[in-house]
Amino acid sequence: MKKFLSGLGMFAIAVAWLVVWTLLPWFAVVALAIVFALWLTLTRAGRRALSVTQVGLSTLASRLGSTAVIVIGIAGVVAVLVALLAMGDGLRATLQQTGSDDTAIVLRGGSGAETNSVLSRDDITVIEGAPGVAKDAQGKPITSAELVVVANIPKKGDPATDTNVTIRGVGDGAWTVWSNAKIVAGRKFTPGLRELDVGLGAQRQFAGLDLGKQLRLGGQDWTIVGVFASGDAHESELWGDAKSVASAYRRGSSAESVIVRLTAPSAFDQFKASLTSDPRVKVDVSTTREYFNKQSEGLSKVIRVIGITIGVIMAIGAIFGALNTMYAAVATRSREIATLRAIGFRGLPVVVSVLLETMLLALLGGVIGAAIVWLLFNGYTASTLGGNFSQVVFQFQVTPALLWTGIKWALAIGFIGGLFPAMRAARVPVTVALREQ
Repeated sequence: MKKFLSGLGMFAIAVAWLVVWTLLPWFAVVALAIVFALWLTLTRAGRRALSVTQVGLSTLASRLGSTAVIVIGIAGVVAVLVALLAMGDGLRATLQQTGSDDTAIVLRGGSGAETNSVLSRDDITVIEGAPGVAKDAQGKPITSAELVVVANIPKKGDPATDTNVTIRGVGDGAWTVWSNAKIVAGRKFTPGLRELDVGLGAQRQFAGLDLGKQLRLGGQDWTIVGVFASGDAHESELWGDAKSVASAYRRGSSAESVIVRLTAPSAFDQFKASLTSDPRVKVDVSTTREYFNKQSEGLSKVIRVIGITIGVIMAIGAIFGALNTMYAAVATRSREIATLRAIGFRGLPVVVSVLLETMLLALLGGVIGAAIVWLLFNGYTASTLGGNFSQVVFQFQVTPALLWTGIKWALAIGFIGGLFPAMRAARVPVTVALREQ
C-alpha cells in the first residue's frame, strides 16, 4: 500500500508539473532556469548534483545506443507536432489575411458560404445602392458581384490526379475591391472574353496554368492571360469575367456574393443595418475579414487537434523509451550511486542529477526536431481543401512560438521519463544497490 501511494503521489506531482509547465510563458521558464543554475553553483546540494550529473554525462559514450533512443524519439515527437501545428497556422494565416475591415461581403440570408448563396440581379442592384458604399470618380459603386465554380485541374507532378480548383467570376470593380491582388505577369482579363488570370499560388501547385496556355472549362476553351499575387487565399484561385463564367456554367444573371468597398470601416454598421432592414432582400452581411476568419476556424482547429493528438501518442512512446533507457542507466550505475550515497550524498542530488541528465538529452532531441522542421517546412507550400471544397494554397509557418512549444514538449517528456528512475535511484537501499552488480 505504501508503494502504491508513493507511486500515486509521484504521478500527481508529474501531472501538476505538466499543467503548470504548459501555462508558463517563456520569461518565466528563463527565470526558473536562472534560479536552478544559481542553486547548482551556489549551494552544496546543487554542486553535488552537478558533480553526479557530470559523471553520468561522461558515460554517455558507452551507452550511445540507448541514449539515442531518447534523443531520436523526442526529436520525432517535436518534428511531427511542430510540422502539423505549422500547417494549421499557415492555413489560418492565409485565410485571415484575406479581406479587410473596409470591405464587406453580402450573401443570401442563412447561406453561410458563397457556394450556398444565390443573389438575383434585383438583389445586386439593392446592395449596390445601399448607404456606405464607396464610389469611383464616375460616381459608380465600387462593387464586385461574384460567383464561384469548381473545376478539375491536375496537380504538378501528378498529372493523373485531378484537383478541385476555384474559378471565381468577378465584376468590374474586383481589382479595386480586392486591392491586394496585383498583376505580376501578363495582363488583366478582358471583360466579355474567355480569359483567365491565375493566382501565383495556383500556378505553382497546379499544371497547365502558364501564360498563353488554354484550359477546357465548362465545355469551352479559356486562355491564361495573366498571373496575380495577393498574399492571401485568392492566390489559390483563377479569376475571369463574371458574365463569361456565368455563361459557360449556365448561371444566368445571378451571383453568389457581392463584395463592396466601404467609404470607411466605420460605415459598415450603417451599410449592414440598411440591408438587413430592407424588406426587398434577405441577406447576411459581414466584413470580408470576419467572413474569411470564420472560414478558417473549423479546418485549422481540426488540424491543430490532429497534431496535438498525434503528438500525445508519440510523446507517450517517447516517455516509455526514456523510462526504459534511464532505468537501465540507473541500474548500470547502481554501485556508483550507492557509493556516493554511502559517502554522504543525500537523495536530492541523485534525483536532480538523473532528471537533469534526462532533460538535457530531451533538450537535445527537441532542438534537433525543431531544426529539422525549420529547415524542411518553414515556407513550404502546400494545398488542402478549403470551405468551397476546393484547394487552398498556403505556406507552412514555423514560427518561434511553435518552436518554443516543441521545446517545452521535449522538456516535459524528459522530466516524466527521468522522474521515476530518479526516485528509484534515490530510494534503493545502499546495501541492496551494492549487491545488484
